[in-house]
Amino acid sequence: MTILEVKGLGISFGGLRAVNDVSFSVKPGEIVSVIGPNGAGKTTLFNMISGVYVPSDGSVSLNGEDITSTPPHLLAARGMTRTFQNLQIFHDMTVLENVIAGFHLQERPSILGDLLSLPAARRRSAAVREKAVAFLEKVRLAGAASEQAGNLSYGALKRLEIARALAVGPKVLLLDEPAAGCNAVETEEIDTLIAELAKSGIAILLVEHDMKMVMRISNHIVVLDHGEKIAEGTPDVVSRHPDVIAAYLGTEEEPAHADG
Repeated sequence: MTILEVKGLGISFGGLRAVNDVSFSVKPGEIVSVIGPNGAGKTTLFNMISGVYVPSDGSVSLNGEDITSTPPHLLAARGMTRTFQNLQIFHDMTVLENVIAGFHLQERPSILGDLLSLPAARRRSAAVREKAVAFLEKVRLAGAASEQAGNLSYGALKRLEIARALAVGPKVLLLDEPAAGCNAVETEEIDTLIAELAKSGIAILLVEHDMKMVMRISNHIVVLDHGEKIAEGTPDVVSRHPDVIAAYLGTEEEPAHADG
């Protein structure tokens, strides 16, 4: 069963074709990675799928429903959320408060109840706190719940961002460079976490420059070059594809680029 389907997606900027006719699908519990050299259109593709950009062509479906050009906050409410290359963390808040902030789409708070600290409001607050702690346990940060987020290591902040994304209750999670800037130990922690999330049934769509990580955890890989899909398949199939070797795998790995 397909949960996320991308059909013929394309976009142009000022006459320049940034992404052209890209199609693929993701199933529940599957890890699909999008790879390619810098400037291949990976992040642009992500931005179209997640509603940041309005595509010129094609469509995106979630659970069979057309969600093309749906704003990100509405997509999150429907079960699809994402992380970004650049951390979107509230550094002056605690680790726990950062995750609690992710529940705002699910909450229907009563302003009067909160102001008066009514029993229903206290119960709701306690329930959210309990769920937030559970997500911190999932990303192995429960012990740092009361710490200021800005004091965490970079790899821990990456995991914290994933925990906050999980608070939305996603069926599909888009991860944009989750291991960028991480050392080997931090990358392995994120690698393990992503695999665990997929096993829980969440569909994972991943953009990542760490090829060892991609080849290790992906079920399926889509390869872009100059905005075009040049190959797709299992890690073994993709790694042997001559066009992929020429465009990406056969060259020295380049640093992450904001235009992915």
